[in-house]
Amino acid sequence: MENPSREEIGRILKRSKRIAVIGLSDNPARTSYSVSQAMQASGYDIIPVNPTIESALGVKAVSSLKDIEGPVDIVNVFRRSEFLPDIAREFDEIDSPVFWSQLGVMNEEAYSFLKGKGYTVIMDRCIKVEHALTR
Repeated sequence: MENPSREEIGRILKRSKRIAVIGLSDNPARTSYSVSQAMQASGYDIIPVNPTIESALGVKAVSSLKDIEGPVDIVNVFRRSEFLPDIAREFDEIDSPVFWSQLGVMNEEAYSFLKGKGYTVIMDRCIKVEHALTR
């Protein structure tokens, strides 16, 4: 698995506006919450994708990617690595060019599937850290 260069990641973050966050928790103590909160504070529209919560960060949650209306610039995943192949297949059914999984989250099957379809794939990187490093 090979991620885009830091320069390319910076370009992706600069042109992106809407981030769907799979596994976003409504618990402020969770990493998904604090990372998404920081991205929201930096001007990104955050869409919580979690069937177990009503809302997070003041935004109504959706149960799945397919429930999102309109295009999504980045799908950011806070789920365990073994869930990535199923998430990748769902991602392939929506309008989004970038699949991003957080630090420690990676899966070769999902990576190969998505790269084979021509998507930009970033795995095992924290979007908040990359945003800070590429501003």
